[in-house]
Amino acid sequence: MMVADYQVVAHEEIAKNIYEITLRHDPLPAFVAGQFVHVKVDDTSSPLLRRPLSVARIDVEDATITLIYRSGGLGTNRLTKKQVGDTVNVLGPLGNGFMVDQVGSGDHAVLVGGGVGIPPLYELAKQLNERGVRVTTILGFQDKDTSFYVRAFSKIADVYVTSDDGSIGIEGNVSSAWPLIKDPIDWLFACGPKPMLKACVSWRNQVRKASFVSLEERMGCGIGACLACVCETTQGQRKVCSDGPVFTAEEVCL
Repeated sequence: MMVADYQVVAHEEIAKNIYEITLRHDPLPAFVAGQFVHVKVDDTSSPLLRRPLSVARIDVEDATITLIYRSGGLGTNRLTKKQVGDTVNVLGPLGNGFMVDQVGSGDHAVLVGGGVGIPPLYELAKQLNERGVRVTTILGFQDKDTSFYVRAFSKIADVYVTSDDGSIGIEGNVSSAWPLIKDPIDWLFACGPKPMLKACVSWRNQVRKASFVSLEERMGCGIGACLACVCETTQGQRKVCSDGPVFTAEEVCL
């Protein structure tokens, strides 16, 4: 974990109120798929707290990370104004990511994401694909206008898309696509809102090896000091920012 100024090398709106920003810092710290960063938008005191953002891509050769975020609050709205050449102060990498090394070549992994829970799954899908893992993804969106990265996932995985209004893919939530996966599933990885994760946890008995979920919570410090993101697990109260955000499906209480 380190605090450093990263340079903005690319920044664009890729869907309705959804932005992709690429940041460079050389040398790049060692990131793991599923980790996040805490971004200080500018030098003003409002908003006071940093913004936790998921890492969608890690490029060691270019010394860059790519973040995807939804604008809407004071901090993220200000972040949309950052231009190429500007700097952003970043605390990270933070949290515990996905256990990629335990997934073997030839295994079948299903990745389920909803909305802004999708970004960390892209780097995971990329790394699994490079390991010879067969990857299937279910991507859930509100509608076509808010959809993103469907084409990017399609290059490295089998993709099912759902939307609440049916304007893209299957009408309904991610549960609508789950029955379409007929082949045995070795691993399940999910990230998104709690109702979606609750459904994913209920599918864990259909998974031959292990299931993992990445929780989304409001965070204050990002390092486990403020206790703002405490969640209930079978092991007692855990902090999403430092003990997670990735947990086994068996231990979370949703």
